[in-house]
Amino acid sequence: MKLINLLKDEKLSLSFEVFPPKTDAGFESVHTAVKEIATLKPAFMSVTYGAGGGTSKYTLDIAKEIKREHGVSTLAHLTCVSSTRETVHARIEEMKEAGIENVMALRGDLTPEMEGADRSNWDYRHAVDLVRELRESGADFCIGGACYPEVHPESANQKEDIKYLKEKVDAGCDFLTTQMFFDNNLLYNFLYKIREAGITVPVVAGIMPITNANQVARAIKLSGSFMPQRFKSIVDKFGSDPAAMKQAGIAYATDQIIDLFANNVTNVHVYSMNKPDVAFKVQENLSDILGK
Repeated sequence: MKLINLLKDEKLSLSFEVFPPKTDAGFESVHTAVKEIATLKPAFMSVTYGAGGGTSKYTLDIAKEIKREHGVSTLAHLTCVSSTRETVHARIEEMKEAGIENVMALRGDLTPEMEGADRSNWDYRHAVDLVRELRESGADFCIGGACYPEVHPESANQKEDIKYLKEKVDAGCDFLTTQMFFDNNLLYNFLYKIREAGITVPVVAGIMPITNANQVARAIKLSGSFMPQRFKSIVDKFGSDPAAMKQAGIAYATDQIIDLFANNVTNVHVYSMNKPDVAFKVQENLSDILGK
């Protein structure tokens, strides 16, 4: 099913993200996590790419498994960082042959080697280039894009960031998914601004349950996320107790999702980090709200 049909529905939805292994040796544990999360029958499951596109084969394999074996709608990530047009078109053909209908079009994370490299001769420098390529390829995909409630780390300011976001939507994005955030007011303010700028596509709110203190530094590095004092207090109090931190982190994420649903943000995507127990607990906390 094309996700745009789901996302335009006013019914509340919860979805989960999984990421592929870096090597064949890790595939079995990921396969198990995918199978367990799929039993929750989420609205959809997304499958990420590794930095530099290093896990693209596994991404497609897992996306096919989710769709065919578990009957759950899937969203396959596709990144263009350092890729040639030939490589991207090969991936597009593979997804078409696999019956993948939904694609998340991203620039992709840079590897440490790429960060200082000259990118002027790359076929794709930004996600908008990939969105255009997908549209011009003739493939009938539902295309998603990323957005940053707290401003993309490489943008000068939010006004510039929203300008580029609109270019991406105008190029063919059907919906957007946010980077993680920990203060819902940041999202509400962002939604107001993008609607004012003429961006009307559905926006899926991305929530990451922080289940151990080490994730905080990584979350800040990845997205520059603002950490509210309430959240900092939780980490200060429970960060040294793994079981307590996990419970508190899931409770905080659940509270965020409840507030989002109460304020008519109907679609939430959980960055569950291949942890079925986290996915289970979040959905269990919301079972009556979701009607599950």
